[in-house]
Amino acid sequence: MRILIVEDEPDLLHGLAKTLREEGYAVDCAEDGREGLQKAQDASYDAIVLDVMLPVMDGFAVLRELRRTKRTPVMMLTARAEIPDRIRGLDTGADDYLAKPFDLDELCARLRALIRRAAGHAANSVSIGTVFIDFAARRVSREGTEIVLTAREYGLVEFLAQHRGRVVSRTELYEHLFDENEDTLSNLLDVHVSNLRKKLGHEFITTRRGHGYCIE
Repeated sequence: MRILIVEDEPDLLHGLAKTLREEGYAVDCAEDGREGLQKAQDASYDAIVLDVMLPVMDGFAVLRELRRTKRTPVMMLTARAEIPDRIRGLDTGADDYLAKPFDLDELCARLRALIRRAAGHAANSVSIGTVFIDFAARRVSREGTEIVLTAREYGLVEFLAQHRGRVVSRTELYEHLFDENEDTLSNLLDVHVSNLRKKLGHEFITTRRGHGYCIE
């Protein structure tokens, strides 16, 4: 899953990016509102973490412009925790609102919930044949035995599972699993699919030649 963080406090921005990357997300960053809006409009993100008090354009203006064209889930971060500010953020189109200071574990849990709901999966787990995926714990098991996956492998399983029954193109997978600094022309996707088939069974991910991949 790919996340955009729009935050102008360098320490908080780097800390959030580090935490989310350790959670297995591909992460892009922006330090002002205009840059954040441009990235949000140009790329496909699974969620956006958006500060309110930003230079150039504040978070409310960014969200207002973004909502003209995209429904990407947005979590707003702000030190302004007054109820009128929270109401304004939600009425502008935010999906969640978290006041600073916040707990990183809570932020990660809220992001997981936002992404699940946006994909149409309110449940925090799913069974596919003999494979069980726990979205909350970010764990995968097969026939009751936990399977150790890399962060990127888990991200691929999660994305395909949340779009179960639909063929997902290679382009879409690269857009959601790799950040802006990674080479989308590499064969990394093929390597991850091959490794997952070895771990979860060759029938788990279906290849539709010329179209993409699918979990039935």
